[in-house]
Amino acid sequence: MPVEIKELIIRANIVDSSETNSESQLDNTEQKQEIIAACVAQVLKILERKQER
Repeated sequence: MPVEIKELIIRANIVDSSETNSESQLDNTEQKQEIIAACVAQVLKILERKQER
């Protein structure tokens, strides 16, 4: 049975880059580095699993 969506609400918050200070940019950089490290770890795990096969 198909599902019909009658209403879709999309909300977005847009922040002007001139309003951000350098501290939040540092936090953002740290967050990006953490995400990259997590992605690299996951890719390495996948590659190890493929080599085991």
